[in-house]
Amino acid sequence: MCGIVGYAGARPALNIVLDGLRRLEYRGYDSAGVAIVDGGLFTAKRAGKLANLEKALQDEAGLSAGTTGIGHTRWATHGGPTDRNAHPHRSADGRVAVIHNGIIENFAKLRAELEASGIEFASDTDTECAAHLLAIELQTAVGDTPGARLAEAMRAVCRRLEGAFTLLAVDVQAPGVVVGARRNSPLVVGRGTGENYLASDVSAFIEHTREAVELGQDQVVLISADDIVITDFHGAAAEGRPFHIDWDASAAEKSGYEYFMLKEIAEQPHAVAETLLGRLNEHGDLMLDEVRLTDQDLRDVDKVFIVACGTAYHSGMVAKYAIEHWTRIPCEVELASEFRYRDPVLDRSTLVVAISQSGETMDTLMALRHAKEQKARVLAICNTNGSTIPRESDAVLYTHAGPEIAVASTKAFLTQLVACYLVGLHLAQVRGVKYADEVAAVVAQLQEMPGKVEQVLDMMEPIRLLARELAEAKSVLFIGRHVSYPVALEGALKLKELAYMHAEGFAAGELKHGPIALIDHGTPVVCVVPSPRGRGVLHDKVVSNIQEVRARGARTIVIAEEGDTAVAPYADHLFYVPVTPTLLAPLVTTVPLQVLACEIASARGHDVDQPRNLAKSVTVE
Repeated sequence: MCGIVGYAGARPALNIVLDGLRRLEYRGYDSAGVAIVDGGLFTAKRAGKLANLEKALQDEAGLSAGTTGIGHTRWATHGGPTDRNAHPHRSADGRVAVIHNGIIENFAKLRAELEASGIEFASDTDTECAAHLLAIELQTAVGDTPGARLAEAMRAVCRRLEGAFTLLAVDVQAPGVVVGARRNSPLVVGRGTGENYLASDVSAFIEHTREAVELGQDQVVLISADDIVITDFHGAAAEGRPFHIDWDASAAEKSGYEYFMLKEIAEQPHAVAETLLGRLNEHGDLMLDEVRLTDQDLRDVDKVFIVACGTAYHSGMVAKYAIEHWTRIPCEVELASEFRYRDPVLDRSTLVVAISQSGETMDTLMALRHAKEQKARVLAICNTNGSTIPRESDAVLYTHAGPEIAVASTKAFLTQLVACYLVGLHLAQVRGVKYADEVAAVVAQLQEMPGKVEQVLDMMEPIRLLARELAEAKSVLFIGRHVSYPVALEGALKLKELAYMHAEGFAAGELKHGPIALIDHGTPVVCVVPSPRGRGVLHDKVVSNIQEVRARGARTIVIAEEGDTAVAPYADHLFYVPVTPTLLAPLVTTVPLQVLACEIASARGHDVDQPRNLAKSVTVE
């Protein structure tokens, strides 16, 4: 979603803001703009990529001197992706400039009110309402300094706004100050020496400081070169939570890879290892990162709901198999966007597991809040320290995967799987269903997975060659059973996201109930085959499904376990993965599908890291 950067310090703000916007490009955007305060208020904005804005700035020498500025990359909601709708938006009197992430739900009422007062709008956006309201409030705002008056005006505006928003503003009469506000949308402070930052993501300022401050819900923050002042929307003093960012700017660079996605696929062995690091204490007990639940709270759980979106939802589908198998507690997986609207039955004996890479996914956050209102307990699985979802949860397990820049998730998915396994094992241990040595045995199997993922990565050249052959295919189907069914769904999602192709994942047993009608001569069908060990009956059934589609002309692409010779006669293309326990198999079978999608998209000439119409973090409903 939209990227936001603010800077107050002693250095020229323009380059710092633009550099921050470059680091936020991965979030997805369709226009960009900046505002710099330097004796006046200078703004520039352009539709399209950041390069368009930079070209427009080449003739604006005056912009380079100001030491206070804000910048924005916009993902259009209200109003199309045009120059006039790009941020920043200025007030009618030209005094303030505002940038915004989120949706102001009562903007139509506010706009009608402002237009009735004689204000003419210069855009189709909801954001412009905030700029005009801020200028009006500044006329009567009280404070000892111009910056304090800007903060007071921002508080007054926020009290009138409904919806989800992050706002940043600068005032020509308050040089050296940036004011920000957040409700249901990400905003973090970067604490420097003689300078401070605001951003929607720490990657925007990681090159300059690794010290950050986490803001709470419904808070306003004022930054200057030497100060950070936080209040709530009513002016009461508030405290942010300081934290240290444990990765540096180099972690967000491509490191010689053509795409961030390729780099992040290659980082998966390390990411999985990091998720597992330090999870067992000296007594053999599993450890979460933050727990505000007692063991008795977890023993009282009689139902688990997993809520998530997109790729995270697929990780939750795998988790259902593991949690029910290890704990014998009923577990349901729900799309977060649908969860609260169907009035689920929740109480204090319900555990809701919320999965989100960014920790800011709005659908998941709203599902979490609904669960809390119903007195359910919430456990978050997240990759982003200090984000909203873990902060509002009762327990947190961080995946520690490091920054994921490519919009399509890869290492986030594998580390979410690992985190889900750990949650299942933790529940089983606390409830006495598994002893410490049994948990340790599964953790030992998990600790072998980084090496097995590395083995898969070393065998990917045939997949890349096949991907180039499939680049012109009109449709690709994916099938699997048991934990391989969510893998099939994830493989299809990756192909849709990156290659803009029709792709669908099916439970293999459902083919004969309708989807087999899609099979035509040459249709590529990717078949994820369960291990013949343990659940051999499922293996045999999937082999039968492969024969069914092949008999109807499909081109079968089979992912199977090493040593599985039974599938060979029915595979047009056969790719082996290392022998792995059944429940953990998605950690290795997913990787070839990630590489396949990436290579097909590349062969079709698409931007692998920033697919069209998509944003990395969906922070609006």
